Amino acid sequence: MKVLALETATLAGSIALVDDEELIGEVKISINVAHAERLMPSVNWLLNASQVSIEEIDAFAVSIGPGSFTGLRIGLSTAKGLSYATGKPIVPVPTLDAFARTFPYCQHLLCPMLNARKNEVYTGLYKWEGDVCEKLISETAIDPAIFLKEINGTVVFMGDGAKLYNKLITASLKNKALFAPASKMSPSASTVAEIAFEKVKQGIFTDPVSLTPFYIRKSEAELHWKG
Repeated sequence: MKVLALETATLAGSIALVDDEELIGEVKISINVAHAERLMPSVNWLLNASQVSIEEIDAFAVSIGPGSFTGLRIGLSTAKGLSYATGKPIVPVPTLDAFARTFPYCQHLLCPMLNARKNEVYTGLYKWEGDVCEKLISETAIDPAIFLKEINGTVVFMGDGAKLYNKLITASLKNKALFAPASKMSPSASTVAEIAFEKVKQGIFTDPVSLTPFYIRKSEAELHWKG
């Protein structure tokens, strides 16, 4: 079974192609160019390089949020378009769940942290228990200083929010704060695909018509709309 996964929750977007839980290829790039301009060209390049046609894809996985409102909309609309064009299902995957999975079997707490602007981060707290990555604190948009007070133990931080608030995190947790290396500082489409495979095995799919991004909080347009 082949799954094509899209990750557009942050500037560092990625696309991954997985076949029966084996990674065929992944394209990942962090540049200040809109996902709308580079997503489909990257999909086409990966499929061509892998010698796989879009008709051979069995399911499309998409990082559903939280994250950049624009990025999530582009990723989901692309996944929907591919689903409608091929008749293949969509599997939505929570962004932070997939992000935490980039550190399998880590003995420490895991804290993916994305910049949510307005002096907040999108974050949660995870811990591996055996072969399961347990969610200890669900996704939230919060002042990082407040969130850090909820943490007790050594933590691996990752994400652009962790980079932005590095000094705050270090001052709060001292030597209990660890930071992911550059190669693992952004979400990965390959771990989005991993979770999607687990959902597919359980027969968990989502109706693409009703599927919407997991924003957590309202966009600026919604906050200022007076209709």
